[in-house]
Amino acid sequence: MKIKFQYKIAILVALGGLQATYAQKKDENIGTEVVNVVKPYTPTISDAFKVKETPVIEDAQDAPKEEIKYNIFSFPVASTFTPAKGKAAAVDKEKKEKLFKNYATLGLGNYGTINGELFVTENIDDTQYVGGTFRNLSSQGGIDGVKLDDAYRTTGVDLTYGNRKESYTFNTDIGFQNQRYNWYGLPVEYQVFDDATLAGIDEKQTYNTFYVGGKIATKDSFFHEASAQYKRFWDAFGSAENRFFIKPSFDVDISETKVKVDLVADYVGGDFEHNYYTPDALSYSNFNLGIQPSIVYQQADLSVQLGAGVFYSMGKQNNDSDNKFYIYPQIKASYKVVGDLMVAYAGAEGKLNQNSYADLAGQNQFVSPTLAVVPTSQQYDLYVGLKGKLANAVSYNIRGSYMNEDDRAFFTSNNPFAITPEAEVKGYSYGNSFGVLYDKLKTISFFGELKADFSQNITFGINGTYNSYTTDQEQAWNLPEIKVGSSLDVKITEKWFAGANVFFVGDRYDRVFNPNLTDPTLFDTQLVTLKSYFDLNANVGYKYNERLTGFIKLNNIANQNYQRWVNYQVQGFQFLIGASYKFNF
Repeated sequence: MKIKFQYKIAILVALGGLQATYAQKKDENIGTEVVNVVKPYTPTISDAFKVKETPVIEDAQDAPKEEIKYNIFSFPVASTFTPAKGKAAAVDKEKKEKLFKNYATLGLGNYGTINGELFVTENIDDTQYVGGTFRNLSSQGGIDGVKLDDAYRTTGVDLTYGNRKESYTFNTDIGFQNQRYNWYGLPVEYQVFDDATLAGIDEKQTYNTFYVGGKIATKDSFFHEASAQYKRFWDAFGSAENRFFIKPSFDVDISETKVKVDLVADYVGGDFEHNYYTPDALSYSNFNLGIQPSIVYQQADLSVQLGAGVFYSMGKQNNDSDNKFYIYPQIKASYKVVGDLMVAYAGAEGKLNQNSYADLAGQNQFVSPTLAVVPTSQQYDLYVGLKGKLANAVSYNIRGSYMNEDDRAFFTSNNPFAITPEAEVKGYSYGNSFGVLYDKLKTISFFGELKADFSQNITFGINGTYNSYTTDQEQAWNLPEIKVGSSLDVKITEKWFAGANVFFVGDRYDRVFNPNLTDPTLFDTQLVTLKSYFDLNANVGYKYNERLTGFIKLNNIANQNYQRWVNYQVQGFQFLIGASYKFNF
């Protein structure tokens, strides 16, 4: 043992001296070496093996554990070694795209179509900004087989002022819009119109909208946000409507529970110069007051919102008043079954929806200015669904619901043969306009959606809805059972991009009126099926530089002559060629 110990001491001293010899070398650069990592090691299941048998211990008894003592022999070693400073490898940086505050777009197409847009914005200082938008979309028409003028035009301007403070944000806007449409959908398939009658029809209708409103949102305050707007809507036939609403919202955090209170005050009132069937004037007003308190509870993967909506509606049609009190459930819940990959949700929600002449004309531009306007009571919407991700770039959403509505608005074709002799015949009195009919509606609905970002250059989406209706009417007028839509956007190169979308709408039903062959003072109703249709659209763009981009848009590529509303055939194949220019002042 003595000899071995001495050998050990000698070896340690020799190694120490050798290290000191190398450490004493001065001004010697260890050099640099480039290491190319071809692929990081990625272990797979095949790299490991599994022992399938239980090892057998042959020793009769376990060996006792030896007590091990550790001794450290440390001594200072002089060294002047200085490692060279490393440098980060150079990385090719993408050129940062320059952002512009303003743009202008102009496009020209067949059917005499002109599409123009101008958007400008400017910062006043670090928190204030102003902006403006001008839009125009017009077409000279020219649909084959149409007897009347089918041109249309929409022109609008909007001005905005905003202020972004640390404690609140505020913006307000004011705007005006002018729209022109024509009641060109004569029922020529069911009736005969001579040249004299066609020449005497004035089919033009004009809508005008003026609005001013604003929104404010705060931070770190029980007052959360509020929005308000006043809108004046009128047409070329002396119809006029005023609407004003204000919707403040409050919330307070109490422990792990949030208490929210939403208030609603919504007024709409207007008048029409005469009824559709008689020369009598029409007037209406509806004032809805509501409070919607709720509590929001969140813990781990569970989120629950329990609330209710309480509304009082004061309605008036001509001289008849109708005041009603409503209570709605407003319950929502969601649970993360597998993180963000699978989230289950359900709810029961109801609300009072305010209808207006402006909103109804926005849904169907060919309504007659002779409408009854009342709110729709969505008594409840019971739904359950599942949403999440199938992969990092693929998301989904499926949902089933059962909705019950009272005073649901249905668009139906007007009857040209029920007009009294005292009523003045207008350009919409030939079966070429639509009225509104209110009734109960129950809807069972199934919805599915899939979205995928295959890469930064390719995005895809598809969705579909199936509805089953129950109503006291003969049919759920002009409501489709099936709707399917899909879109695809591709960035081909740094300069070229393209996109496409297609949508399918199932059969719908309406009714038309025909004179009775036996008694001309009577009329017969006929159920009409509006056939299903699909519409395929595409666009291609070329980015000439960071400011200028050219584009081509193709609509209704399949040249489908379908009817969106009964007797209202749409334009066939359409193309639009234009350019967009971005700039700063």
